[in-house]
Amino acid sequence: MPRFSIIVPCFKVQGFLRECLDSVLEQSYRDIEVIAVDDRSPDGCGAILDEYAARDDRVRVLHLPENAGLGRARNAGMPLAGGDYLFFLDSDDTLTPGALRAMADRLDEAGDPDVLVFDYARTYWWGGTRRNALAHILAEAGDGTFTAVEHPEILDLLMVVWNKVYRREFVERNAFSFPPGYYEDTPWTFPVMLSAERIATLDRICLNYRQRRQGNILSTTSRKHFDIHDQYERVFSFVDSRPALASWRPYLHRKMGEHCLDILAKPDRLPPSDKGEFFRRTAELFARHRPAGEPVPAELRVLEGGYAAYRIKRRAGQTGREFARRGGQAGRAAAG
Repeated sequence: MPRFSIIVPCFKVQGFLRECLDSVLEQSYRDIEVIAVDDRSPDGCGAILDEYAARDDRVRVLHLPENAGLGRARNAGMPLAGGDYLFFLDSDDTLTPGALRAMADRLDEAGDPDVLVFDYARTYWWGGTRRNALAHILAEAGDGTFTAVEHPEILDLLMVVWNKVYRREFVERNAFSFPPGYYEDTPWTFPVMLSAERIATLDRICLNYRQRRQGNILSTTSRKHFDIHDQYERVFSFVDSRPALASWRPYLHRKMGEHCLDILAKPDRLPPSDKGEFFRRTAELFARHRPAGEPVPAELRVLEGGYAAYRIKRRAGQTGREFARRGGQAGRAAAG
C-alpha cells in the first residue's frame, strides 16, 4: 500500500501536463501511486498519460467515456486509490522538490492526522512568484494536531482541495465526494475540515499554484458562477445532518455572503446582464440560512437591500478609493 495516492484530473492541459507529472515522479520520495484521470480531454492529454504509464508502473490512467467535470473526475479516481493518503493535484500545478518527503515526515511526526494542510506559492505566467500571504497560520498552529474549533483561523486559508492531503480511511468513512459544477471545492473542504478530529500543518511551500494568463475556468465569464449557490446549499445540508456542527452555522452564513459578493464584484465572472439576478439569489440564500438571533455583519447588510442600493454603495466605495489613491499620489508628489 503506497503512502500517497495522487489523483490528477486532466482536461485541456497538454501544455502543462508533462511538467506536472515530472514534478511528481521525480520526487525523491517514491512510495506513491498516480491515478491520472483523462476527463475526455479533446487535446493530447490522454496520449501523454498513456506514455507516462507505459514507462512508470506507479502511474495508472483512467480514460472517462465522456467529460464529467473536475469534481466528478476526482470522484472517478478515488475508488482506484489504495494509498494511506489522498492528494488531489490539479494538472497545471507542480510540486516543489522534496515536497512529498516533507509531507511524509510530517505525517509520521503527527501520528497520521485526518488532514495535513501545507503551504503553496502562486506562480505567474510572466515568471513572478508570491507565497501565500497567510502562511503564518501554518506556523502558529504548532507541532501537534488540532480541530477547527481549537484553531478556527485554519479556515481563513484558501479553502481549496489541493493544499491538503487526506487520510483515505477518514474520507471513506465519511463518504466525502465532489459534486458537479463550479466551486466544487467548497462543499468538499468545509465538511472535511469541520469533521476532522486531527488536523496538522506543514509550514513549507509544497506546491506551485499556476496563475494562468488565460484558460482558468473560474475566470471565465459565464452563468456557471451561479453554481456557488447550490454548493453552499450542500454545505448547509451537511451541517444540518451533523447536529454537533450546528455552532458553525453563523460562520458559514457569513462566509457564504462574503464569497458570493466577492464573485459579484469581480469584473470577469458574471455577464453584466446576469448580475442583478445573481444578487437576488444570493440575498434569498442569505435570508433563508440566517441563524436566528444572529446580527448581520455591517459589510453584509447590503444583502438586505435591493440590487440598486448595492450598486450605489459599491460605486460610492469605488469613488472613495479613487479619491484616496489620487490624494496619496498628490501627497507623494508634494513630498518629492
